[in-house]
Amino acid sequence: MPRPLRCRRVLGEPSFSIFKPAGVPARELRFSTLTVEEFEALRLADAELLPQERAASQMGISQPTFSRILSSARNKVALAISEGMGIMIEGGTYSVRGKER
Repeated sequence: MPRPLRCRRVLGEPSFSIFKPAGVPARELRFSTLTVEEFEALRLADAELLPQERAASQMGISQPTFSRILSSARNKVALAISEGMGIMIEGGTYSVRGKER
């Protein structure tokens, strides 16, 4: 049986939870779903340009775990962009400013 997931720390929940290609109604799209911690990993690594060790520390996880989360997030975003899918951000095991979810 796998170990239970540790709660990952995030700065805050994203302001928007759905991104979609322009001109296509949402009901006609397939969606790729990112967890909130995958979104946070993308934000820290690619928007804030933090080294993985520092970003992992901010999230309260190990660097190898951060790397796996980041790889998964990048794969989902690349797939969504290349196949014209929408991106939905929801779910995960995380805490925002010390509040467990």
